[in-house]
Amino acid sequence: MHAPSLPAESDVCARRAALAILRECDPVAKAARARALWDAASADPSRIDATVTLADPGDLPGRPVRPPLVEPSSLKRRGMQSDAGRAVLLHALAHIEFNAINLALDAVWRFPAMPTDFYLDWLKVAAEEAHHFSLLTARLAEFGHVYGDFPAHDGLWEMAQRTRDDVLARMALVPRTLEARGLDASPPIRKRLAQAGDHASAAILDVILHDEIGHVLIGNRWFRFLCDAQGLDPHPTYERLAAQYHAPKLRGPFNFEARRDAGFDEAELRALAGLDDAR
Repeated sequence: MHAPSLPAESDVCARRAALAILRECDPVAKAARARALWDAASADPSRIDATVTLADPGDLPGRPVRPPLVEPSSLKRRGMQSDAGRAVLLHALAHIEFNAINLALDAVWRFPAMPTDFYLDWLKVAAEEAHHFSLLTARLAEFGHVYGDFPAHDGLWEMAQRTRDDVLARMALVPRTLEARGLDASPPIRKRLAQAGDHASAAILDVILHDEIGHVLIGNRWFRFLCDAQGLDPHPTYERLAAQYHAPKLRGPFNFEARRDAGFDEAELRALAGLDDAR
């Protein structure tokens, strides 16, 4: 089966193609096109033009009419002992991965004048998030549901909007704050799925956690790169940006092993341990 054709502009600039795919409203098509763009760009990095500055079309991100987006507080948690409860969970995870595709593509097109490896890293992230979305929606289908069947919230994209003019803030607050929370959340969710006997869904969580460690590591890499380029100390810079952009407060329990693998340094882990102890 051949990969879907990419927009013609991908022959000139993969960043233009990333913007086109970000505007794609069909989730299945978006996921397939994101994976195809990574294949094309990784095979020929000359497709990436870091010099071009692209205009925001004002209709981002492309997404389907469903699911309806609601306030997070209105989303009720359901137990995992029932098929219905696990379907709601799988849908919530699929929504996170759909947003993660958008976030990675947004970093590619939005921020010019970065090294080629920056764009390759985020195109790879977009492709892996697309793979996660496909795994989750395939499993969701086995419960008789499709993406869009349950309400969801827009917290991840809201942070993308807040940081749209500052690549340093984007690296600080999306991968190494919001996505890093997934490192903490995955093991207890996986455990509950396994306890409910849903080993197929638990196995998908294993794939996601493995890949997300790499994604947060990429965020840490580019956050520190930008701090070094601007002569900034990463630790107070992170605290300043978290306050400035109203990042969510970090709460334990924390997955210290995964966070260490994802590039958080020992000073950051000690600070998290202090938050965990204060609970």
